[in-house]
Amino acid sequence: MQFSGRKRKKMRLTGDQRNVCYPHSLQFTWSHLLKAYLDRVESLAIDRVKLLKAVENLGVSYVKGTEPYQSKLENEIRKLKFSFRENLENEYEPRRKDHISHFILRLAYCQSEDLRRWFIQQEMDLLRFRFSILPKDKIQNFLKDSHLHFEAISDEEKSVREPEILASSPSLSGSKMELELESVYKIPFADALDLFRGRKVYLEGGFAYVPLKDIVAIVLNEFRAKLSKALALTARSLPAVQSDERLQPLLNHLSHSYTGQDYSTQKNAGKISLDQIDSLSTKSFPPCMRQLHKALRENHHLRHGGRMQYGLFLKGIGLTLEQALQFWKQEFIRGKMDPDKFDKGYSYNIRHSFGKEGKRTDYTPFSCMKIILTNPPSHGDYHGCPFRHSDPELLKQKLQSYKISPGGIQQILDLVKGTHYQVACQKYFEMIHNVDDCGFSLSHPNQFFFESQRILSGNKDIRKESIQPETPQPKPSVQKAKDASSALACLNSSLEMDMEGLEDYFSE
Repeated sequence: MQFSGRKRKKMRLTGDQRNVCYPHSLQFTWSHLLKAYLDRVESLAIDRVKLLKAVENLGVSYVKGTEPYQSKLENEIRKLKFSFRENLENEYEPRRKDHISHFILRLAYCQSEDLRRWFIQQEMDLLRFRFSILPKDKIQNFLKDSHLHFEAISDEEKSVREPEILASSPSLSGSKMELELESVYKIPFADALDLFRGRKVYLEGGFAYVPLKDIVAIVLNEFRAKLSKALALTARSLPAVQSDERLQPLLNHLSHSYTGQDYSTQKNAGKISLDQIDSLSTKSFPPCMRQLHKALRENHHLRHGGRMQYGLFLKGIGLTLEQALQFWKQEFIRGKMDPDKFDKGYSYNIRHSFGKEGKRTDYTPFSCMKIILTNPPSHGDYHGCPFRHSDPELLKQKLQSYKISPGGIQQILDLVKGTHYQVACQKYFEMIHNVDDCGFSLSHPNQFFFESQRILSGNKDIRKESIQPETPQPKPSVQKAKDASSALACLNSSLEMDMEGLEDYFSE
């Protein structure tokens, strides 16, 4: 990387220049990266994480393409102020936000195969939605601007192959009139494999004849290939990113980020008594915490990972420091541990998690993403996410012991098979509370608890009095991530180095 003392000349784009920068409400090639204000980078990226998680949740809760799916996703996009429709006024900033946030998440989500797979799938679903609402007269321009050089056949050629195209393309419903009004593209067979697998396209001479209605499948294939390659190339630059201890925690926070309510502030401190915990564990604990409580009661001990995950959860639902010390000490003594040994070896860690020792950091209860993506359990451990880390057969037995119906168990296992672990937990919530739609997107074990208590108390709102943005769950080795300005400055320089072939147009 080279540095220059010369100031970069600022340029301001207006009118048609802005339209040229972002001609469409959906992005495909992302051929350049715009320079953003440094203090906005993380907030833009977090908004996109929220959007992609909404895309995932809606995709398994509704049939993609149906009216409820389309309307709810449109509402999410509107709420987060991203671009989604053509011909809307003042679309430059939403499209610019869409562009920048995508690139930031490329850096954050290229770090593992699981992250890349999740990111690609959600971006594809988002592109599918945006393409589905793209006006017909804009589609050809979009294909051209995206460098997808598909050849539309002539009316004469279409007329010759009319019977075969109608018979092979379910989207046309066998309507000759519809075919006459529809463009048909001649595309190499290898680019239309998904349509071929579904027997939804006419093949001849190594080419697929694809109606405009089905072109989205081809667009998505091209998009997946380009994005997958881009993520692989970005991953190769990670050593340079990881060498800066200020930047890596920022990217880790984005890839594991929780974007909901902050449960580190104890608005409910003291409202839960120790005598209630056993009862609450079967009524209102998510499976991850329910299994930790059961293991603690049976073994009178938990390893460090389990103590951290469960201890912070209990802190978040209202246990005070004094209650936590009493709870853990009573249980460990039942396991024949000497009280003095507990005081010397374990009480410090409990006080530390409440911010009373060490750096005085008030630790945040673990979110679902943190539990799923970090510190997987090994033999003898009970922490982690049962939907992510349990063998399917063992998970099935566990759900049976929780009195979940066979049909419900199969629904949950199907979601787990599709790697929708948080949605599987949400489905479990709906089943044990006998509700058709819980009305929220589950992202935190403490959210599970408070929503459960709200339902069980007759819809009386007992949730926290204030909702604040979550602070990243701190680790001793990454506290410097709080120096946001230096981390974001490093992120900006890293973007310039890592995004090969991209241009910085301007800063505003």
